[in-house]
Amino acid sequence: MHYKAEVDRGEPGQIAYGAVVPDLPGCFAAGETLEELLANLMAAATLWIECAHDDGDHSHAKPTGFVLDIEVPV
Repeated sequence: MHYKAEVDRGEPGQIAYGAVVPDLPGCFAAGETLEELLANLMAAATLWIECAHDDGDHSHAKPTGFVLDIEVPV
């Protein structure tokens, strides 16, 4: 399955990146680099799906999110 993640940069001196997976409520991760963020986010999403499956919740089977890239003239 493919899920969209929303990524934010942290403030200087804090963790560099944070991300959430909107289609998996409460699934989030952070990392000092994009590589670390990706690894942590993959682990968090995998655990989220495994726990949901164990609870009989299969609502994660059909992702609903999407990314919309817009250009705003300044």
